[in-house]
Amino acid sequence: MNSFLSKDGTKIVYDKVGQGPALILVAGAFSYRKFPGVVKLANLLSEHFTVYNYDRRGRGNSGDAGCYDTAREIEDLQAMIAEAGGAASVWGLSSGAVLALQAAANGVMMTKLALHEPPFVVDAADRKPPEDFLRHITELIAADRRAEAIRYFMTKGMGAPSFVVGMMRMMPGVWSKLMAVAHTLPYDAALLDGFMDGKALPSQLWSNVKMPTLVLEGTESPAGLRHGAQALAHVLPNAQLVSKKGLGHTKKLDAKFISSELTAFFGG
Repeated sequence: MNSFLSKDGTKIVYDKVGQGPALILVAGAFSYRKFPGVVKLANLLSEHFTVYNYDRRGRGNSGDAGCYDTAREIEDLQAMIAEAGGAASVWGLSSGAVLALQAAANGVMMTKLALHEPPFVVDAADRKPPEDFLRHITELIAADRRAEAIRYFMTKGMGAPSFVVGMMRMMPGVWSKLMAVAHTLPYDAALLDGFMDGKALPSQLWSNVKMPTLVLEGTESPAGLRHGAQALAHVLPNAQLVSKKGLGHTKKLDAKFISSELTAFFGG
């Protein structure tokens, strides 16, 4: 376990494995550096890269600040790149992809960027979360109603059936891990605020994200996720879209298949 201090003094913890060019993994909602799928992916990628797998602030062993600001998470990623030697490629999953994209748009230098199913909702016909999604999830966490927040985020935000959440509650090992990071759900909601309302992505919003970029989508994924990935690949100036079965992330990460795609892109 390694650590550094971000710009605001928050301690950020990470694991480092492998040898080769630096590659940083940015996890999504509910994930942290010890999440089994992410650990497996890191180990597979370590055959070709030096992989940095970190706990986003508030998760795992990393610290947190009193008030969340997306800008602080961008600073964390920038500091993680500096810790990796100042030059690194970045893979982001789901809300982690949105964080990586926002960081790149704010001038954080990355060698290459892979954006894995960022949960943008760009089609008015696709399922959208409630208009007060961010406010409500924030209120639930402020009231320490973590279990209710998990259910709300999964069903109203991610579109999971209610019975799936019920099944998770009957799995103590799984549920305890979700409860441990539930307080960070407003962070993910804040990252996505304004991008899940069924409107087209602004064509100039990320016009300065010019590094080689890979956008990944699973053909088995819900239509909304696929539409978002396709729209993002269209507006980014130097992006390619890869659509294949096995790249979806809403059930279980296929680490072996994903690592193959990432190795081809980052190593090319």
